Amino acid sequence: MDLSIVSNDVVVEARLNQEEEAKRQKVLEYIRSLRAIEDAIEPYAEQKRELKAEFKEQGWLSGDEISLAVKAYRMLKKDQDIDELVEMFNFLRGEK
Repeated sequence: MDLSIVSNDVVVEARLNQEEEAKRQKVLEYIRSLRAIEDAIEPYAEQKRELKAEFKEQGWLSGDEISLAVKAYRMLKKDQDIDELVEMFNFLRGEK
């Protein structure tokens, strides 16, 4: 009987190794795909950095104003309620 248990353990271990290898392959596939996407996005990210720098250099907006504008834009885009944000902000500050 011990041999059958050992044999079952070997089969289970082999199956785990196959599952681990399959998982490793999926992780590598994900990383390759992510890298390709990030490489494709990089020129646009550079454009965003240049846009921000230009607005700051021209004195049109400060870094804080740009940051707040982006946050407001993202909240509007997600249709988030500003009152809920203010409530959470005040809660975290210990205010009612």
